[in-house]
Amino acid sequence: MATEEHSEGLAFHPMDQFIVKPLFGGDEVGVLTVTNVTLWMAIAVLGIVALFVLGTRGRAVIPSRTQSVAELAYGFVHKMVEDVAGHDAVKFFPYIFTLFIFIVFSNFLGLLPKAFTPTSHIAVTAFLALAVFLTVTIVGFVKHGLHFLGLFWVSSAPLPLRPVLALIEVISYFVRPVSHSIRLAGNMMAGHAVIKVFAAFAPLVLISGVGIAVTPLSILAITAIYGLEILVAFIQAYVFTILTCVYLKDALHPAH
Repeated sequence: MATEEHSEGLAFHPMDQFIVKPLFGGDEVGVLTVTNVTLWMAIAVLGIVALFVLGTRGRAVIPSRTQSVAELAYGFVHKMVEDVAGHDAVKFFPYIFTLFIFIVFSNFLGLLPKAFTPTSHIAVTAFLALAVFLTVTIVGFVKHGLHFLGLFWVSSAPLPLRPVLALIEVISYFVRPVSHSIRLAGNMMAGHAVIKVFAAFAPLVLISGVGIAVTPLSILAITAIYGLEILVAFIQAYVFTILTCVYLKDALHPAH
C-alpha cells in the first residue's frame, strides 16, 4: 500500500498543461465557452494594445523604452515584408504585423508560471495558417486571374516532367497550411512539455534518495531549457511571419 501511495505521489502528467478548461465551471467546451485559451488570447491582445496604443501615445521625438520597443518591432516586420515579398506587398503590412505581434505575445506570455500558451494548440495555429492560405490564394486570383495557376507550372523544366512537377506543386501548395500550423504548435508544445518533465525530475530524485547532487542538475536543465524557449518563442513567430511573406510573394509574383 505504501508503495502504491508513493508511486501515485510521484505521478506527473506533462501534457495536462495543454488541456482546454472552461473558466466558469462545467466540463463541456462549446463554441461560445470562455476557456483558458480565450483568457490568454485576450491578455495577449491587451498587452499589444498597452504596448502600441498606450506606450506610443506621446509620440516623443526622444522615445521612451516602451515606444522604442514598439518602433523596433514595427521597423523589423516592415523591413521583412519589403525584403521578402517586395515593395508592392507593403500594403499587406498591417495584417502581417498583426500576425507577428499576436504570436510573439502569445508565445512569451505562455512562458509565465501557471499561464497557458494559445499557440501550443493546433486549433489556434490552424486558424492563423488557414487565414494566411486563403488570403494569399484570393490575392493571387484577384491580381492575376487564371494566370495565378502558372505558379504550379514549372516552365523551366523539360516538357515531359512538367505535369508531374505541376502535381507535386499543387500538393505542396495545399499542404502549406498544415505545415505552417503544425510547426508553430508543435514547437511550442514540445518545449513546454520538456520543461514540465525536467521540473518533475527534481523532486523525484530528491524523494528517491539517490542524492541531492542530482537535483541541482535538474534545476540547471530547467533554466537552460527555459532560456532556449525564450529564443524559440521569438524564432517561431519570426518563422511563421517570414513564411507568410514568402507565400504572399508567390501570390504577387507567381511565375517560376
